[in-house]
Parts: sequence; structure tokens; C-alpha cells
Amino acid sequence: MYRLPLTLLKLGAASLATGAGLSFAGISVERIAAKVGMTPDEVAAMASRAVDWALPNMALGALVIVPMWALALLVRPPRA
Repeated sequence: MYRLPLTLLKLGAASLATGAGLSFAGISVERIAAKVGMTPDEVAAMASRAVDWALPNMALGALVIVPMWALALLVRPPRA
């Protein structure tokens, strides 16, 4: 029942620990972006474009998937 919140908490803790370790080692987003020839603003713009592309596609997919999931939930046999 609490798997999703626990998974998100674990993901957040792992990300925080990894970020702290990388920061301690002197690695930053700016340095990684510079290594691949991008500025932090270009990285932010690319992320924004990715979100702008993904959200409409996710919404369109949800229009199909959510009703199918709800229907499957309604017609499945009851648990004993």
C-alpha cells in the first residue's frame, strides 16, 4: 500500500546522497555541461523543451490508459 511513497523517498535519498558525493568531489552541473559544450541555460532550455513535448503526450496516453485501467478494476473478480 505504501510502496510508491517509500520508493519515492528512497529515490530522493539516493539522489541526495549521490549529489552530495559529487559535490564533495567538486563535480557540478555547470562543469558537466561545460564538458559537453553546453551552458547551464542551454541545459535548462533543453529540459524545458523535453517537458513541453512529454506532457501533452502523457495526457493523451492517460486519456486511453486511465479508462482502461478503471474498467479492468471494475470487472475483475473480488478477492477472497
